[in-house]
Amino acid sequence: DVGETPRLHEKHAKSWGRALCTVAPRLTHVGKDGRAVMVDVSDKPQDARRMAVASGEVYLGQVAYDLVAQNALRKGDALAVARLAGVMGAKQTANLIPLCHNIFLSKVHVDLALEPARHSVRIRVTATAVGPTGVEMEALTAVSIAALTVYDMAKAVSKDIRIADIQLESKSGGKSGDYQRAG
Repeated sequence: DVGETPRLHEKHAKSWGRALCTVAPRLTHVGKDGRAVMVDVSDKPQDARRMAVASGEVYLGQVAYDLVAQNALRKGDALAVARLAGVMGAKQTANLIPLCHNIFLSKVHVDLALEPARHSVRIRVTATAVGPTGVEMEALTAVSIAALTVYDMAKAVSKDIRIADIQLESKSGGKSGDYQRAG
């Protein structure tokens, strides 16, 4: 009805960790007619510094982990290949995700760390750019592609590999402000 203020349902407020508010959240990639749209960023500052950090983990199991740690896989150095694949993935984000903008990335840093207690590889990516839109999707894509590359490099020795916990850790710059994952 006209004049009625939309309310955020209490169940959503709890799951999103927000207090109840009088304005419902709006999906930016959905137009007034309900169709998917690319966000117009032409009016946003072209010189805004953006940064995003994303992470994920690849659980290898004992056998695959030992081979990765010893750089003894038949395909080669899984960590070096995954590091490069992560950078390449970040650069291809707009080609992989339909409504993402092409971004001129300033830097993509992919860090892979062996986690002996969990027989896993921890992936952390920092993506930076200067421009009108954020780099969260580039950081998340880089983590995803690096994780898939570790999987590909080690799949010959284990089919029980698991990719998990791909998530945004933090972001800075932009209209929505800074974000830091709790915990």
